[in-house]
Amino acid sequence: MKWTTGRRCACSVAAAAALTPLTACTAFESSPKPEKDRAATSEFFPALRLAERSTDRAGSARVRSTTVMGTQLSVEADGALDWGGALTGTLTITYTGGTTAETMRGLGVTSMEARYLSDAYYARMGDAFAEKADGRHWLKYVYEDLEALGGGGANLADQMRNTTPNQSVKLLLDSEDVRKVGAETVSGQATTHYSGTVEVGDVADAELRRQLEGAGVTTQTVDIWVDDRDLLVKKVEKGRTATGELTQTAYYSDYGVRVSVRKPPADDTEDFKELLEK
Repeated sequence: MKWTTGRRCACSVAAAAALTPLTACTAFESSPKPEKDRAATSEFFPALRLAERSTDRAGSARVRSTTVMGTQLSVEADGALDWGGALTGTLTITYTGGTTAETMRGLGVTSMEARYLSDAYYARMGDAFAEKADGRHWLKYVYEDLEALGGGGANLADQMRNTTPNQSVKLLLDSEDVRKVGAETVSGQATTHYSGTVEVGDVADAELRRQLEGAGVTTQTVDIWVDDRDLLVKKVEKGRTATGELTQTAYYSDYGVRVSVRKPPADDTEDFKELLEK
């Protein structure tokens, strides 16, 4: 099969789109600041630290999210993730708008299944794509090979490995204006709503700060809703990038759920790196 530049670009788009529900906002993690550098006097920090630890220890959950990246992409994701060890899970990703969605529709893809394993993730592109790819439905992206994408592909892979729901709470712990909004009901559960703003200039991790500044992000707002078990039920993160406003909303439920992920059949899978070499 002759693999055109357009198809290679489309596969790169698919790679970024499959990572977007995980890395768009929650991967803006910062290394812990020294205690003296934080607004340590905030009366809400003990509750936030407890929520961060409890959510991290839970190890897995069902996830529903919506991500909007300006005019570039909007997607919905639904599935389950396990972060007890290396992050694994399965998400169904539906493209709902943006220029990326138009590109994917050109391949006959409006939604796809993404399977995340410890060393790679797999994207099922569908029958229309398989007709152009020697009958193979799945694309395999080894994390170490993502740098072939350019535009920060390696960073995306690294971010995904470190993306878990408790990262939203960690971000809020870097905020100088954390406040308790109040008691609210979310998905039928009684929760406490916290909110704050994170200044990119205050992010302790130098590499992360450069990434955010390179994307044109100056500030990011973080809202979380925590239940009576100190588990994250909902989060909303917002920021502005060079391509427009970025917003991600996610809901978490069924903490501790068993997550089982299988590699797709080898004879139905095309390796992205090998694809680029064709």
